[in-house]
Amino acid sequence: MNKIEAFIRPERLDNVKDALADEGIMGLSVIQITGRGAQRDVRTGGRGTQSYMANMLHQLKIEVVVSDADTQKTIDAVVANARTGNTDDGKIFITPVSGAIRIRTGETGDQVL
Repeated sequence: MNKIEAFIRPERLDNVKDALADEGIMGLSVIQITGRGAQRDVRTGGRGTQSYMANMLHQLKIEVVVSDADTQKTIDAVVANARTGNTDDGKIFITPVSGAIRIRTGETGDQVL
């Protein structure tokens, strides 16, 4: 099992969520975050035609735990549907998960997913 953490633009959430559902990946958590990557300042849209420089960006963090067999298709779905071609499209991190337990039934391993 692997935990996939994807940092994406908020406006791409529906696309990513729908793509994951199409791949059979239903369980996920979404967390609103503020942060920055290697870029110092990013020009972002404001109201109307104004834009401004921001050194901290509002993004979403999607967390999903999938089986080893579903890891690559999950990553591919996120990349294909979160990408806009701009500097602040986000990042994906993959972490091995050594185990999982469903509290209600006591099931363990991939059965939990």
